[in-house]
Amino acid sequence: MGAKTSGAADLAGALANADLLFDRRSLEQAIVRMAEQIRGDYADGELRPVYLTVMHGGLPFAAQLAMELGERGLDLEFDYLHATRYRGATSGGELTWKHRPATPLSGRRVLLADDILDEGHTLHAIREWCLEQGAADVRIAALAVKAHDRCVPGLCADYVGIEVPDRYVFGYGMDYHEQGRNLPAIYALKD
Repeated sequence: MGAKTSGAADLAGALANADLLFDRRSLEQAIVRMAEQIRGDYADGELRPVYLTVMHGGLPFAAQLAMELGERGLDLEFDYLHATRYRGATSGGELTWKHRPATPLSGRRVLLADDILDEGHTLHAIREWCLEQGAADVRIAALAVKAHDRCVPGLCADYVGIEVPDRYVFGYGMDYHEQGRNLPAIYALKD
């Protein structure tokens, strides 16, 4: 896939060679739809969910989703985790934990918020870890799900904003060689 690069020129070149898939407005509308579904599923008010943002990519999406949930009256207990298989590369390796949540998960409902569900190896390991910690329920909210059949068996997002093609996507939390996470849209490199 390519070595790690740096510099604004590389991101500018990627943008020039990319298709705009979803603009900011359409992503915000998808997040509103997700918030309505999540709020409905947590309507019983039973135990405030632990809201775990998967860093770094999940941050822009998780922040906006949290505000939409708050607007709908769902209070969340915030924490975060940082587990990665990429470390700036474009393909995954061994899972590395950089930060585990400090909030006890035993008996709690957990809502994981991440930018994308691709093959799902990282999210699968995170979900299993939460269950090992005694979480009563673990659900996944993913802004984007990649359209292919290579996902970890049995793993799917409970809440999905949009579906993206099986291409290299970046923006709105997803990076292009550690760049462009704060782009307010999602792009896909041209084949």
